[in-house]
Amino acid sequence: MKIKGMRWVIISLIMMITIINYLDRGTLNYMWVANVDYELQPTAGSANGDNSAVLLPDGSYRLINSRGEESEVSAARVKIKEKDGHTYASVQEGMAVDLGLVNPEDPDATQKAKDLLGTITIFFMIAYGISQMVSGKIYDKIGCRRGFFWSALVWGVADALTSLSKGLASLTIFRVMLGLGEAGPWPGTTKSNAIWFPQKERALAQGLFGAAASVGSVLAPIVILMLFLAFGWKWTFVIVGGLGVVWVVLWLFINKADPEDHPWVTEEEKNHILEGRCNPVACPAPDEKGKSWGELLRQRKNWSVILGRFFLDPIWWMFVTFLPLYLTDVFNLNIKEVAFSAWVPYAGAAVGSIAGGWFSGWLISKGRSVNFARKCAMLVGGGIILPAIIGSVMAQTVMMAVICMAFVLAGFQFFITNLQTIPSDLHSGKSVGSLAGLGGAAAVLGTILAIFFSDMISSWTLLFGLLAALVPLSWLSIFLTVGKIEKIKN
Repeated sequence: MKIKGMRWVIISLIMMITIINYLDRGTLNYMWVANVDYELQPTAGSANGDNSAVLLPDGSYRLINSRGEESEVSAARVKIKEKDGHTYASVQEGMAVDLGLVNPEDPDATQKAKDLLGTITIFFMIAYGISQMVSGKIYDKIGCRRGFFWSALVWGVADALTSLSKGLASLTIFRVMLGLGEAGPWPGTTKSNAIWFPQKERALAQGLFGAAASVGSVLAPIVILMLFLAFGWKWTFVIVGGLGVVWVVLWLFINKADPEDHPWVTEEEKNHILEGRCNPVACPAPDEKGKSWGELLRQRKNWSVILGRFFLDPIWWMFVTFLPLYLTDVFNLNIKEVAFSAWVPYAGAAVGSIAGGWFSGWLISKGRSVNFARKCAMLVGGGIILPAIIGSVMAQTVMMAVICMAFVLAGFQFFITNLQTIPSDLHSGKSVGSLAGLGGAAAVLGTILAIFFSDMISSWTLLFGLLAALVPLSWLSIFLTVGKIEKIKN
């Protein structure tokens, strides 16, 4: 059996697991703290299966959720609001409340929830950063087929096990395990694209990968919060975590080998891939060893990837981590309103990711050099981020805020898609994944520092506004170190 365009099937599978990856990592963020509205009724249970609440004689409220679970809460936990002619009792719920980590009656509850989420995320990012470095080496050693298998299996099981969390310690352990598994696809995809795509198509393939991350972020608030309302947070972890375990079976069946040896690749596509991988002078011999971390760090060009991602990636991670809490706190959105607002910024990210990959590929097809195309695309992407961040922190309505944030993340993906492609522009063979892994580890370090300092900033406006300064720092670090973007000759 032969399949035309097998390389697009491979990147489609990677896009699928990337979507699942973002569903898994979003479970905690979206279920951490949520405002749930209960419609006030004369008697509990008269709301036809919807969330309902009744005021009791002692001033407390009896709540019955859509799953039929009943509870009582004090008046201090309830905010009464009117909407569309109905009266609702809005109650702060979520994992932080259920596990006893946050007391909703505490006036500093939101800040404490933010700090605890930041602390857990720092441990997740430490594991994620270690995995970025190790995963690049592992993928170079065992190949992308087995690398993706182990990554997806580890993080899928970790997410499912989070349903067993009893407190901060166990929750953090499961998130660390999640981080160890989830980092693999980033250096892995860069390496896979270098194997399966000619150079002129790699930025587009990387853009599709980035778009899948954005699609996962678009789906996460809707899928996770709807599952949370229907089944509760424990079953949501089990369901979403199980998706990765199912995917590995499909991956092993379809991705049988690299294009040179895959039985389903046509001869025409094989020649198209091999002839376009790199020029004959720069291509390594089949048995060439990959460079060590020390060798990579001694070459100045490689620092463009490491420093560029150190400064740029915190923009993305700060939005991924704190966007649900930001919308809940600043605009007082309930859980459904968050679900149908938080996806907008990531829709912009999906567009920016594909556009960034297409743009540099289009420039190359018009005769421009790889050096010009990558640099031009990174300048355009950063130019979109800067005014959009300013607009997002000045927005007075949730609609304007999420639209501006859509441009922020669109510019970020336009930029990062081309930055993530540079390892395959500078190297061939086994060094690609290693450099991509170092870049990912640097990105994690930058993010950890950003989250650490975010605990000291109580103003959302200042916190997101400071992210704008990271764009020129990323530009400078790239352009002062990379020189001409071309293969590094041994």
